[in-house]
Amino acid sequence: MTDTRTGATVRSRLEDARRASRALALATGSQREAALEAIAVAIESDVEGILSANERDIVRGRENGLAPGLLDRLRLDENRIAALAESVRHIAALTDPVGQVVRGSRLENGVRIEQVRVPFGVVGAIYEARPNVTVDIAALALRSGNAVVLRGGSAAIESNTRLTEVLRRALSAAGLPAHVIQSIDDFGREGATELMRARGLVDVLIPRGSASLINTVVSESTVPVIETGAGVVHVYVDADADVATAASIVVNAKAQRPSVCNAAETVLVHRDAAERVLPALLEKLRSAGVTVRGDDEARAYSPAIEPAAADEWSTEHLDLTLGMRIVDSLDDALEHIAMYSTHHTESIVTNSVRNSERFLAEVDSAVVMVNASTRFTDGGVFGFGAEVGISTQKLHARGPMGLTELTSTKWLVRGDGQVRG
Repeated sequence: MTDTRTGATVRSRLEDARRASRALALATGSQREAALEAIAVAIESDVEGILSANERDIVRGRENGLAPGLLDRLRLDENRIAALAESVRHIAALTDPVGQVVRGSRLENGVRIEQVRVPFGVVGAIYEARPNVTVDIAALALRSGNAVVLRGGSAAIESNTRLTEVLRRALSAAGLPAHVIQSIDDFGREGATELMRARGLVDVLIPRGSASLINTVVSESTVPVIETGAGVVHVYVDADADVATAASIVVNAKAQRPSVCNAAETVLVHRDAAERVLPALLEKLRSAGVTVRGDDEARAYSPAIEPAAADEWSTEHLDLTLGMRIVDSLDDALEHIAMYSTHHTESIVTNSVRNSERFLAEVDSAVVMVNASTRFTDGGVFGFGAEVGISTQKLHARGPMGLTELTSTKWLVRGDGQVRG
């Protein structure tokens, strides 16, 4: 597929990224750090241009009926742009993972063996309506020594185009090849398909977005995929939960920023806690603008609870809608979570050490919490500077993914003439 405006093809850009990744492998950690500082400065210097491009995306999104949650993810303002630049500086200040020794030994014959961290090479990313991801993934890729190919979707094409131009100019000014960062947004869906089938040119592909996008990438890609998952996230309120603690955690988990994947979608309430906890909890949810949809047993406690939809327990709303179900026991809560969870984040609110430890041990999700809001599942909060995504798979990386998760390893063997007998 060829872009008639530039004569470029998806393949030519992927090949450029592959060549740039080899050049980047020769750059020192200090050079990559300096390039990130140049990127931060360039972002701060182009606020008006970025905002103008973003506003065009917002206007088009409204005209096309983009959901409120996606519009929130799409929107940039001066504070969010400043936060992007700050995030880049935070990433620059993180310990360089490239060359770190994982383990090593010396054989009896004197051969020295070391396992060290190395970049993947070329990382592909497919995501939706998230211009901040353009900066976060590019910065994390650069710090970890990887070239990156970005497919950010049509909803954010103006924002992503502007940001990519800013990033590439900064790289060139810092003495690194601009081809380290590539965008194939201008090739549309066909470009995304080529990216998914670029085995040999792209080393790993990371999807971020809706369940349908992630499932498409996982099922159609011939490039190895690190699966980031949709967030059907649960909070379980145990029998002995403190009322104020339960209300605070559930409301924060749902309403603090409902459009993101670590926002709660279902709250499970132990029957023995329902009469005591629900009045305060429902009032706080109402004040926060949350619509609660529950099963028949939950609705028996309050007329404010609407009937749950047929697919309530498997839906990632990404808005101010929360499912509620009454359960008879911790066992019932664990069974519900096992059936409907996307293995992202789950939290228990309890005063029982025994139940909290059981919850931690039995729940099979990337992040499992006790007495804490699910909104803490975040690479920045975890100290990674930013995140590539939150992996819900079990191979290589799980949970928030930072610099280390963008590296592989190789073995270095040093001898002085030894042969195997």
